[in-house]
Amino acid sequence: MSRQAAEKRGRKGEGFAALWLRLHGWRILARRVKTPRGEIDLVARRGRTVLFIEVKWRATAAELDLSIDAWRLRRVAAAAEAIAHRYLRKGDSPRIDVLMLAPGCWPRHIVNAWQP
Repeated sequence: MSRQAAEKRGRKGEGFAALWLRLHGWRILARRVKTPRGEIDLVARRGRTVLFIEVKWRATAAELDLSIDAWRLRRVAAAAEAIAHRYLRKGDSPRIDVLMLAPGCWPRHIVNAWQP
């Protein structure tokens, strides 16, 4: 798959993830936030919780099992740390979640995927 096709597929997955989160009461604050340490796919808020979300979109559900690992989570955590000051207010709780999507499957939401 070409880089351009992968990018298009990733954007589609992020759009589905944002819709799924909104349906579950989250407000999307930002998409594709780039930092020197990496990229955060989505930033969302519900109440006093701010999510920094890594979205994984794969062609099959079986591929999702291999889509996230400790290295990727550390990268997301470093990127979230770099931008947290933009989105967190006093008393807020930050959280890093992973939302995994594949055609024909319900989204898999890994809550609090990274705990330092």
